Amino acid sequence: MTLEDFTEFTDEDDGGGETPSEDGPADASQQPRAGSADGGSVSDADPTAGDTPATDDAFAAYDADPVGSDAGLGVVSVSQGLRVAEDEDETTLRAFVTTGNRDAVRLGKYLVVPYPDGERLFSRITALEYAQEFQSDDATEIHARRQMRRDDFAERDYKFMAELEPMSVVYDDADGLRRRMTDRVPKPGAVVEEAADDAEIKTGLKIPEEGVFLGHLSVGGETVRTAAEPPTVDYRIKDTYGDGDPLAFRHTLVAGGTGSGKTHAAKNVLRQYLDADRTYRMDDGRTARMAVVQFDPQDEYAQMHDDNPEMDPATARRFEREGIAHGGHDDTVALVPSVPNATYPGEGHRAERVPFTIPFSLARDMPWLVAGSGLNENQYPALLTLLNRFFDDHGDAGTYRQFLSYLDDPALKQELHENGRVHEATFDAVKRRVRGVPGGVFDGDARPITELDHTLVRPGGLSVVPTYHLPTSRHKEIVVLAVAALLVDDKLSNDPDSDRIKETPLLIGMDEAHNFLADADTVQARKVINTFTEAAKQGRKERLGLFLITQDPQDVAESVFKQVNTKLVLNLGDEDAIQSVNIPSTLAGKVPYMEKGQMVVYSPDNSEPVELIGLSTCVTRHGD
Repeated sequence: MTLEDFTEFTDEDDGGGETPSEDGPADASQQPRAGSADGGSVSDADPTAGDTPATDDAFAAYDADPVGSDAGLGVVSVSQGLRVAEDEDETTLRAFVTTGNRDAVRLGKYLVVPYPDGERLFSRITALEYAQEFQSDDATEIHARRQMRRDDFAERDYKFMAELEPMSVVYDDADGLRRRMTDRVPKPGAVVEEAADDAEIKTGLKIPEEGVFLGHLSVGGETVRTAAEPPTVDYRIKDTYGDGDPLAFRHTLVAGGTGSGKTHAAKNVLRQYLDADRTYRMDDGRTARMAVVQFDPQDEYAQMHDDNPEMDPATARRFEREGIAHGGHDDTVALVPSVPNATYPGEGHRAERVPFTIPFSLARDMPWLVAGSGLNENQYPALLTLLNRFFDDHGDAGTYRQFLSYLDDPALKQELHENGRVHEATFDAVKRRVRGVPGGVFDGDARPITELDHTLVRPGGLSVVPTYHLPTSRHKEIVVLAVAALLVDDKLSNDPDSDRIKETPLLIGMDEAHNFLADADTVQARKVINTFTEAAKQGRKERLGLFLITQDPQDVAESVFKQVNTKLVLNLGDEDAIQSVNIPSTLAGKVPYMEKGQMVVYSPDNSEPVELIGLSTCVTRHGD
């Protein structure tokens, strides 16, 4: 039998006797004991018998208990260098993790390393590895076969090393905990501990103590636990003017695939902005509550009027303790676009319904509403000419049907052609495009939206514009863009048509934003994008915020997208979509594996990039 032949090695190969140990015969009791010629122990021998030299070279055993107890996960190691540098690629910071702590260590976990003077280095784990404890080769047949026959893993045979990324130095001053950039190297052998203090974690990650609640801090899908009560770390978005403008007016993007929980998350966030205690300072010294106008393609957001029947009293009390606004929002109105032969069911909520129509007069300032698609640089000016002449003749009371009749006048076509203002072929092209506008979208049997500004925008009120019932995508596009542009224009204007819109803090929520704010080559599409780009740029000073929700963030026009400061990224399976949200690569790699409700928050003006777990219970009604 050869040494390598493990499979055939049995007790019978030894002649049927006991399997010998590696140190000698199986029956050790028959062998002489060290230190005695007759097998007696050293203690049994005559102490005066000095003729026989002692043969026991074993160390004497002593009873000893370690003083104190282990604290922390491990210690800072210098075996492979210990260096903190301005260039993070040149930083070397590693910790040896002790055997009993290794199963609890995960990538991304937040750790603190104390300095002798009481300051703490706040860091996170970026890599984990086992390293050889001794200079030996475990890639051998003997070692592999031995391990395959064992049920356990000998942790002590290996070193377990954690590579750390320094994030900040946390220290105490007269105003409490503060943070600064990493400018010190920790001492060799310093104890590495898991961050478990709520205030220290928030300071280390630059998370505000107060603001709009988004979720609870997590690592790898597990909620970060602390010694505080409650034990979770709440993540909030700055909502005061202490450190600049509230981030609501720096715009928010919620991106997530189907089933990722983005509507659930959006409702939870919007409900916080509608809290009765949340106000914003205006230029004239007043404070006012936020108005929210939410465009709703799936008829889900009007449900925010109602309480969540699945919320139990214990959950409600927990939300109250954490300062999370919850419960149905009574001041919710469904502003329903009125289109012939399109009935809005609205069965999923109890909110008030107010029908409205789009007046054709809006086309005077928004000619792209009737441009259809495909107008080129020559045809669009022709449309402007025709609209201006029409409204000069008919005033703002002019209707879409009257405009069609106006275009049917052959004398008008000949006049414009002869004076060189609009060529005959261009006139015909514009006429075809205008007739392509879907029927009934303008001047329906309801009050014009321009007369409902006090209903549309209410301080502390939620106005939902459902489009699920509209018959075509073109109907939906015109309604959403007309109402949204009406709000934006009055917000940005120095001479607004509605003082209510101008003087109220406003958040415009747009679900499926990629359908309305997609970049395109047509001139009218560029006009739409320009409108919302200006809204995004000037929103901060005008108290106007965009709240965009999409499953295809890569389709949102770049000029609008790059103005968004806060990104909530839930599960996305498309690589192009993940790349387009432009979050740090360390977090981008986790996005495809996120469970429902998990998200990455990237808000450079608010905190370090972090993972969150949203509320599993929606704060308002959600779903059937």
